[in-house]
Amino acid sequence: MEKNGYETGRLDLPFVGHCTFAKSPVCLDWNRIDADVAILGAPNDMGTQWRSGARFGPRGIREASTLFSFGHSGAYDHEDDTTYLTREQVSMVDVGDADIVHTDMAKSNANIEFAVRKILESGAMPVVLGGDHSIHAPVIKAYEGHGPIHIVHFDAHLDFVDERHGVRYGHGNPLRRASEMDHIGGMTQLGIRNVSSSNRDDYDAARDAGSHILSVRDVRRLGTDGVLALIPEGVPYYITIDIDGFDPSIAPGTGTPSHGGFQYYEVLEIIQALSKRSRGNIVGMDLVEVAPAYDQADVTSILAAQLLMNSLGFIFHDRAQAKAGR
Repeated sequence: MEKNGYETGRLDLPFVGHCTFAKSPVCLDWNRIDADVAILGAPNDMGTQWRSGARFGPRGIREASTLFSFGHSGAYDHEDDTTYLTREQVSMVDVGDADIVHTDMAKSNANIEFAVRKILESGAMPVVLGGDHSIHAPVIKAYEGHGPIHIVHFDAHLDFVDERHGVRYGHGNPLRRASEMDHIGGMTQLGIRNVSSSNRDDYDAARDAGSHILSVRDVRRLGTDGVLALIPEGVPYYITIDIDGFDPSIAPGTGTPSHGGFQYYEVLEIIQALSKRSRGNIVGMDLVEVAPAYDQADVTSILAAQLLMNSLGFIFHDRAQAKAGR
């Protein structure tokens, strides 16, 4: 019987070694990225309106991801009877962080956009760790020429504010800014609920821009299949996840928690379904608003890391199956 890699090499436990996402190799030369996935940190929380702290999200998520990264033979899921995240299915590198210039949102956003463009030029799929949700605007702008892209947005808040007191690039604006881009073909916004950062005019503007808006209760009523029926097939998908889309009982470490949120599998099963190549192609992800200081037990960072690791497993297992003609 063939031995697993961790039986013949270093055990490399979670608390051993340098901390990169999933203990992936480091690649700080952005002209030499050679991988299927590139993990980028965007530690900017200058767009927050209440509690800051998401600038430490990338570090927190990277640290938590080591929990799921020891061993070298992939991750076996007995429910699916499938091994995910094998080296044959997906290669990952951690490209470090975009440079954030304190108090200069325009320069910081330009640096984030530049970094994502370099990842896309390499042919890797960007996975961006926020930071607050304002980082989504420069990330999705970098996809110019890669559309039409359909955005799938998990969040408690609509994030469709146009402008307040001259502010157009805070964490309440990113989906509005995305809707103004020619390469965005539509969006599905899931988990939007209760007292929110947007007024009725913003909801009307989102619907006029072609957005489907579903609350948590809508998603539960429709089920995964019902939600998928509202998302177009055969298009590139970009997934943006605000951790406050989850209920604060499982994700307390965020600046603007909102009760009545998603549980883990409600989000994971939608992403798993979207990962099927028969539906479309997930071309990138960001996960934002993890603020470790508000979560003593770090369960929010662990949730973020686990969700991303499982999502990448689904995406690249399905790509490997499609390539093999299965």
